[in-house]
Parts: sequence; C-alpha cells; structure tokens
Amino acid sequence: MKPLIERALYESISIKQKLIQQSDTIEKIAREIANRIMKGGKVILFGNGGSAADAQHIACELIGKFKHARTPYPAIALTTNTSTITAIANDMGFENIFERQVEALASEKDVVIGISTSGRSINVIKGIEAAKKKGAFTIVLTGERGEALANMADIAIIVPSKETPRIQEAHITIGHIICELVEELLLKRDAPE
Repeated sequence: MKPLIERALYESISIKQKLIQQSDTIEKIAREIANRIMKGGKVILFGNGGSAADAQHIACELIGKFKHARTPYPAIALTTNTSTITAIANDMGFENIFERQVEALASEKDVVIGISTSGRSINVIKGIEAAKKKGAFTIVLTGERGEALANMADIAIIVPSKETPRIQEAHITIGHIICELVEELLLKRDAPE
C-alpha cells in the first residue's frame, strides 16, 4: 500500500509543479472574476461528478468566505437544484442541463466556468456555448485531453494529466488559488484609502 500512496502523492505534486507555468493564466482568471464582480456580475459554475462537487465548492468559497470575513460574492453552481436538473434532463435531455440554466441566468456581466476532466462532456460543452451566446466571459478547467473544450473558452487551464483523480486534485487547487486571489483583489478595492 505504501508504494501506491507515495506514487499518488508524487504524481499530484508533479502535476501541480507543472501548473506553475500557468500562473499568469490563473492570475488573469482571478482578475477577470474580480472585475466582473465589481461591475455587478456573478460567477456561474458547472461540471459533472467530481467536477460538480468542485463547482459547488468554489461557489461556496466565493459566497461564504475563503480566508477573510467579508461581503459575499455572487456565485452559483448549476449542479445544486435537483428539481431543475431532473426536469431538464427528463424533458430535454441530460446534455441540456447546463445550457438551459445558462440561457436563463447568465448575462454579459458574468463569468461562466465549465469544469470537465475529459473535456468531452456534452452538457459542459453546450453550457459554454450558451454562455458565449449570452456574451458572458467563459473559463474552462480541463485535463490533457480537453483541448477542444479549452479552445472554446476565453481562458482555459489544461491540467497536464490524463488521470481523472490527479486532474480533479489540480482543479480544486486552482479553484482555491483563484478564490484567494479574488478575495485579496476585492478586499483591496474595499480598503479605506
């Protein structure tokens, strides 16, 4: 068991070290989110499975707090309303669950974040396409095989791995960094001169 544990930890560390090369992209994402929140926009997130959990986790950090007690930042994970998800899936197909919600909730002021480890999730693809049509700023978090989805977005981070668990670990790390940066940027704006 110890070799398995060590291998998993070293893989996770190695992938996160490679993400340092995308530091500028992470900063751009945080600045875009902070700017849009300052102008009355919100953050809309979605994904499937573990990515759904990551979307909810990031939304929670923005609404609640990350490190500092402060005003809540508007964020919503489209994976939390089971009535909406099951109605859309039943009546229109599972591939439309994010597209339909984005059509209803997104505006040109907003940031829409799609998370897909494979980059091949049809419902995430359609959600990003709908966000583009609404004029929202689009961000994608994906893995090594997700280049096509990444190319659809205004900004994307491709985690350099094909392993779902390692990609998901990197996504939540990226999410935490973004939340920390957004909080710092917005708290500086609210600080007295």
